[in-house]
Amino acid sequence: MPTVLITTDYLRPGDEADTYLNEHGFDTRHDPMRGVRRPDDLIAALAGVDGALIANEPMTEQVLAAAPTLRAVVRTGVGYDSIDVPAATRLGITVSNLPGINATAVAEYTIGLLLAQARRLVQVAAGVEAGAWPRQQGYELSGKTVGLIGRGPVAQRVAPLAAAFGMTVLCTGDIPAARHTTLGELLHESDFVSIHTALTGRTRHLIDAAALARMKPSAHLINTARGAIVDEPALAEAVRAGRIAGAALDVTEVEPLPADSVLRGVDGITVYSHLGGQTAEARRRSGLDGARELAAALAGTPASAVNAHLIGKNA
Repeated sequence: MPTVLITTDYLRPGDEADTYLNEHGFDTRHDPMRGVRRPDDLIAALAGVDGALIANEPMTEQVLAAAPTLRAVVRTGVGYDSIDVPAATRLGITVSNLPGINATAVAEYTIGLLLAQARRLVQVAAGVEAGAWPRQQGYELSGKTVGLIGRGPVAQRVAPLAAAFGMTVLCTGDIPAARHTTLGELLHESDFVSIHTALTGRTRHLIDAAALARMKPSAHLINTARGAIVDEPALAEAVRAGRIAGAALDVTEVEPLPADSVLRGVDGITVYSHLGGQTAEARRRSGLDGARELAAALAGTPASAVNAHLIGKNA
């Protein structure tokens, strides 16, 4: 019986994903990822495994090469930047993600972050908890401009939600309910800049000191995509110096956020624990769809593999 490893922390023995895999002839092994996992621990978890349904595991070339039975890896989410796809391809391992699986959850969450920044909700609640009674002035979303960096499923869902609040929506891609523009114009005109693009070599530290300098002093940065798209020291310095008003970050370059992170203790920057896709509905979809994709990949018929067409090309 083929064995599959499940590391996504919200998937449990006996749930729908587990039951689906068991019913389709797979022995399941659960080893949830919570916090940072060392390469040696991940290699040990992959011993004798045919497929893996994973969270944001660091599937490096070292790890993949040490798992000779592994044939398929499926991410229970959209981003797969933690996986060395070229190494997986050379080793004949298919890598799949689940495009758009949590787009609704992340889009609604993005609007929540806009509201939290505009009304300083986190800071006010913390003040009340500390015994104060904060009464700072906030701002309405209506009449403001939000700029969306990216044009994928999340950006496509954010745009009409923001428009419903009376916001003008700019986007670096061509999507409904938004006006297409350049990145430079978007940064210059937006009251909120929201990141919805994949992490690639081109987008790593896309939002650097120069990009932040183009934003309004009253503007806020929202990131629900990947932490490394933002140059964190540059962001911390920009907020401290008042060059932008603040930031809401659901993702950081290193997760969990290190104790010595430059983002800590900066008034105006709020860091969340990568919660964008964590709704009951999105978790159910990603678990079950991930299990289906893993079974299909191990049968040689993956539906959303990012590298299946390349495997064997240079053999």
